[in-house]
Amino acid sequence: MKKFSGIILVVLGALLLVLSYFADFVDYNWYNVGALLIIIIGIIVHIIVTKKS
Repeated sequence: MKKFSGIILVVLGALLLVLSYFADFVDYNWYNVGALLIIIIGIIVHIIVTKKS
C-alpha cells in the first residue's frame, strides 16, 4: 500500500478538483489550493517511494 500512496494522493486531489467544479466551489481559492497541494505532495511522495525501491 505504501508503494501506491503517492498515486492515491494525486488521484484524490484530482477528484477534489472535479468535485469542486460540480459543487460550484470554483470561487473558493482555499479549496482549489488545497487540492493542488495534495497533488503536489502526491507527486513528491511518489518520486521518493520509487527512488527508495
